[in-house]
Amino acid sequence: MDWMIFFILLAASGAAAATGVLFKPGAWYVALQKPSFTPPNWAFPLVWTALYILMALAGARAAFAGGPLLGLAMALWALQIALNTLWTPVFFGAHRIRLGMVIISIMWITIAILMGVLWQIDWLAGMLFVPYLAWVTVAAALNGSIWRNNPDALRS
Repeated sequence: MDWMIFFILLAASGAAAATGVLFKPGAWYVALQKPSFTPPNWAFPLVWTALYILMALAGARAAFAGGPLLGLAMALWALQIALNTLWTPVFFGAHRIRLGMVIISIMWITIAILMGVLWQIDWLAGMLFVPYLAWVTVAAALNGSIWRNNPDALRS
């Protein structure tokens, strides 16, 4: 595995993580009606830290393995981290719940396709994305539930 590529991908993940520092949930989010399956607040930084490390490892493993699908894998990796970076300021910063749902839906599809491509390059790289897809599934369900349960928040 190429550690330089790992650290570059980890830095890209760090940029995505920085949006969580810049756009905190705040009083707006606290006031929203959330579903019973909402994870506790302390879980988010722990889970995201682990996921960003796994994502960088998966990308670096794929880059090391190479092959004809590597360009597609890296393009999809870049797209998913861009969408990941975009979601937080849209949802928490702009309070755009519906647009957040669109972004996270496209992100979920991108992650699922990327997982399949990574699996073909290096099966472990593909497996390293399974927890990420699971967490984004929960996040999308949470976004969707907030959208459904907070019609007044959509108008403000």
